[in-house]
Amino acid sequence: MEYRKIRAIISGGGTGGHIFPALSIANKLKELNPDTEILFVGAEGRMEMEKVPAAGYEIVGLPISGLQRKLTFSNFALPFKVIKSVSTAKRLIREFKPDIAIGVGGYASAPLLWAATRMGIPTLIQEQNGYAGLTNKILGKKARSICVAYEGMERFFPADRIVLSGNPIRKEIVPATPEMKKEAYGFYGLDPEKKHIFIVGGSLGSRTLNEAMQKWISEGCPGGEGIEVIWQCGKYYKKQIDAFMEEAKASGKPVDGIQYSDFIMRMDLAYAAADIVISRSGASSVSELCAAHKAVIFVPSPNVAEDHQTHNAMALVRKDAAIMVKDAEAGEKLMSTACALIENNEQIALMERNIAALALRDAAMTIAEEVYRIV
Repeated sequence: MEYRKIRAIISGGGTGGHIFPALSIANKLKELNPDTEILFVGAEGRMEMEKVPAAGYEIVGLPISGLQRKLTFSNFALPFKVIKSVSTAKRLIREFKPDIAIGVGGYASAPLLWAATRMGIPTLIQEQNGYAGLTNKILGKKARSICVAYEGMERFFPADRIVLSGNPIRKEIVPATPEMKKEAYGFYGLDPEKKHIFIVGGSLGSRTLNEAMQKWISEGCPGGEGIEVIWQCGKYYKKQIDAFMEEAKASGKPVDGIQYSDFIMRMDLAYAAADIVISRSGASSVSELCAAHKAVIFVPSPNVAEDHQTHNAMALVRKDAAIMVKDAEAGEKLMSTACALIENNEQIALMERNIAALALRDAAMTIAEEVYRIV
């Protein structure tokens, strides 16, 4: 396939789960042809307006936002924001003259892809989750290609336009080798003779996962003999966890084998060190855990559109590739489930085999090739 110079608009963002795939696709297109021109379109005031320029790409913001759950002024203003966003999107398309418009989800995708379709520009959607949102379901009817990460997405999109690509992930996330494990134990100061749980709540942290850990520690870490924990508590909760851990240590709780931080510098080594992982089930997390071949307990966040994290987790649970604990039950069940699993080598091995079978490597290249097939 010839990778000629093209002009591509990539729209979407709002969270890291949308921004990282967008940047991965852009980087792959530039790798295939350095002369390719890329314009990002995001939503004003959202994370992408900072992250995309930091990665070296130009971005234009649309005055678009989501519908608030409460009755607020921003909800009344939404129709006017949509009209203005579509008008701005049309102007950007006329000026940039793209060969293709790519949507990765997030507020900005809808007006940009809708405008592109109306103006005869071919569109590609990258749907990261196992349950498509309303916007992508509507846009998918006119899209030339829909790149998905889960089987069974014919429920939402025309079957003849679906490509099972997977989600782009960090290149360093791979199955752990003995050398990686040794490096990981050294990096995190872990005892190789003990078993290890990695609990990760995302960059901001997860209150549910943090509260489950605090409850377990307060009870004296039942079932935690011979276990060490790497706990990513998140930036938002760090000060509160600092105070809690000081108090726990002062009262004689067994916290020596628990290390916590707001941010994980080396995710590849944290995965390598872990015998099991506890995680939310956002699209990027699920894809990374598949690539790392890790036994995982998912606690889906209930605060997401269409409850897509539960759908993501269940896609793996149905294949005996993961365990799921409901958010509302995490306080009572999460750590006891983790301690039981970590002692069951047979179940861990089964889950590792099954999750490995679901890994889709080099998703960015699959998506980039689909872009070239369209243009």
